[in-house]
Amino acid sequence: MTKENQTEISSETETSAAEAAPTESGKAPPDAAGHAPGEDVADQAAEAPAQVEAIVEPDDLQTQLTKAQSEAQENYERFLRAAAELDNFRKRKEREVNDLRKYANQNLLKELLGVVDNLERAILANRDEGSSTGLVEGVDMTLKELLKIFEKSGVTPIAAVDQPFDPNLHEAVMQEECADVPENTVVRELQKGYQIHDRLLRPAMVVVSR
Repeated sequence: MTKENQTEISSETETSAAEAAPTESGKAPPDAAGHAPGEDVADQAAEAPAQVEAIVEPDDLQTQLTKAQSEAQENYERFLRAAAELDNFRKRKEREVNDLRKYANQNLLKELLGVVDNLERAILANRDEGSSTGLVEGVDMTLKELLKIFEKSGVTPIAAVDQPFDPNLHEAVMQEECADVPENTVVRELQKGYQIHDRLLRPAMVVVSR
C-alpha cells in the first residue's frame, strides 16, 4: 500500500467519525430555521395554559345569559313606564286644551249674568203692571238673544224649584215651614243659577223647606 492510499483512507475515517459524533455540547444539531429541536416543544407548552384559560365554562355562560336576560327585562319595563308617562302627559295636555276652549269665556259670561238678571226683572215688573209696550217687547227680544249666546257657549240654567236641595248647585239663603212639601226641597228661587258645560258658573239662590 502506498503512502498516498494510506492518507486517503485516514481522511475518510476522520470524516465518518465526525458525522457520527455528537456536538460538543451533547445536543442535536439545529434545524433549517436555526432552532434546536427542544425549543418548539417548550413554546407549545408555554402556549397551552393560555388556551386553557380562554375556554369558558358552561356555568359562566349560563350566568352571563341570565344577567343579560335580566337587564333586557329591566330595560323593557323602563320603556313601558316611559311610554305610559308620555301617554298620560299627552292626554293631560289634550284635556287642558279642551278645557281652555270650553271655559275660555267663563269670566265674561259670568259677568253677563247680571245683565240677564236685570233684563228679567224689568220684563217681570212690566208684566205685573199689565203694560205691554214696545219697550218691554224690545227688552224681551234682547234677553232672548242673549240667552241664545249663552246656550251656544254651553251655559244652561240650573233646575231649582221643586228639586231636592243640592249644595253643589244651590245656595240656601233661608228656610220655610211647608207642610205639603218634603223636607230639604227648594220651594222658591230668588236668583237663577247657571252651569257652563259640566262646571258650576253660579249657584242658584233658593229657599228650602224644613
